[in-house]
Amino acid sequence: MSVQSPPRDPNPKEASFPPEAREELDALRPRYPTVRALMLPALHIAQRHWGGWLPEAAIEAVARELELPAAEVYGVVTFYDLFHEHPVGRHRIRVCTNVPCMLRGSDAVMETLWQTLNVDTNEVTPDGRCSYTDFE
Repeated sequence: MSVQSPPRDPNPKEASFPPEAREELDALRPRYPTVRALMLPALHIAQRHWGGWLPEAAIEAVARELELPAAEVYGVVTFYDLFHEHPVGRHRIRVCTNVPCMLRGSDAVMETLWQTLNVDTNEVTPDGRCSYTDFE
């Protein structure tokens, strides 16, 4: 289990990889044939160094580091479920809310989570342990 570093300022003017993250990324470069292939590991490194999520500044830092368009990196972040654009809890609860799931009571599950955790969807409990979201 890895320990996450404290969240960095999500809105600095020109965020860049911290030196230890850059060293980690540089060690991985020889293993990947292209920078696009290196993008997923780079995003994992950035997410770990930005406290478990990827603010816009982190996405832009990855784009600069790999010399790729920020829109391309953002597209990868939004495609994969393991990359987070907002803070998430250590335990991330995902509740299916499509029609079949709603017929089986997913709305009651969402209500119970809201009452039990005292936070709304996509928020993190004060102790940082739990967050929940819905998906279809």
